[in-house]
Amino acid sequence: MIVTIDRFEGDFAVVETDNRKIFLISKELVLNAHEGDVVSIEIMDKETKRRKEEISKLADELFK
Repeated sequence: MIVTIDRFEGDFAVVETDNRKIFLISKELVLNAHEGDVVSIEIMDKETKRRKEEISKLADELFK
């Protein structure tokens, strides 16, 4: 998803999608960004799978 930072309000960045939907996201997620900057938000399938496998391995070791 591509969003554009519209403005900052307190601890939030107000972002707008290409189809004009407005969302608030934590300002911490876009450190060093400015109004008008375009940001990509994506699901990282490979990293998600890797982390789930790592957590599963740790849980298996813990509960053996």
